[in-house]
Amino acid sequence: MSSDEVQSYDVVMIGAGPSALSAAVYTTRENLRTVIYEKAAIGGMAAITDRIDNYPGFADGVAGMELTERFQQQAERFGARIELGEVTDLYTDGDSTVLTVDGRKVRAKAVLIATGSEYNKLNIPGEAELYGRGVHYCATCDGAFYKEKHLVTIGGGNSGIQETIFLTKFAKHIDLLVRSTIKASEVLQDELQPYIDSGQVTVHTHTTPTRMVIRDGMITGVLAESDGRSVQYDCDGVFVFVGLKPNTGFLRGTSIKLDERGLIITDDTLQTSMPGVFASGDVRSGATMQIATAVGEGATAALSIREYIQHRAAISK
Repeated sequence: MSSDEVQSYDVVMIGAGPSALSAAVYTTRENLRTVIYEKAAIGGMAAITDRIDNYPGFADGVAGMELTERFQQQAERFGARIELGEVTDLYTDGDSTVLTVDGRKVRAKAVLIATGSEYNKLNIPGEAELYGRGVHYCATCDGAFYKEKHLVTIGGGNSGIQETIFLTKFAKHIDLLVRSTIKASEVLQDELQPYIDSGQVTVHTHTTPTRMVIRDGMITGVLAESDGRSVQYDCDGVFVFVGLKPNTGFLRGTSIKLDERGLIITDDTLQTSMPGVFASGDVRSGATMQIATAVGEGATAALSIREYIQHRAAISK
């Protein structure tokens, strides 16, 4: 194929996480020619999660890599193509959408954006090395591994306080590190107070983490600057809650509407403000940021895409 030729598909999906892989099972079974473009790792954040205990069907839990490999194998069994490629632009052209993938043009009858979100990182030494193995970003995903353990949580916003409260179900003690002061709502602060009063949670304001302490490949603590001095908070695990960043930077300048956090706004059918372009999973405004719901949204989006393509075909007759 020459560089000037445009590849055409029934469906193009952007991002190869659980939501897109789920959707691809449905679209390919409907004989819709489907390609998935992923610029990084197949499986998204789920693939680099050490263990997943809250996905149905796995009574003893499952490694994130194993689960996403199963998703991939099932999608490919029905004919989905998965290719490495970065989408940098998309626009409407007549009855189809044209995408720019690694500098070349690809045309689709319908598009699913399932690029997910990524956790904001502290970007301190030791954090990347222990991702999913002592350093976590999702309490509901990984909190149960720390029954009767000592934890450090980081973040004083709503999510930081909510997740710290959730972790009290498991942890023996939690040191909550906050860079300035707690910014969470008064309601959440009131909910946290009983755990502070009981001694299960200790809040350290004006405390900035500087390094994860590692011994024999395991996390043993967090080093932080607090009121001008260096303090080490010993722990068995760390949970970082400093926000999520949706992978929607490539949509800036398009007609796709985003909310104030940069998440994609959709209607009840998961269609975006650009006709024929749908969104599902963690990149979508209102998503619950769980693998199970991302998979469900992928299936919903696929069914909506099928109806959209059938409707457009009927109109063109």
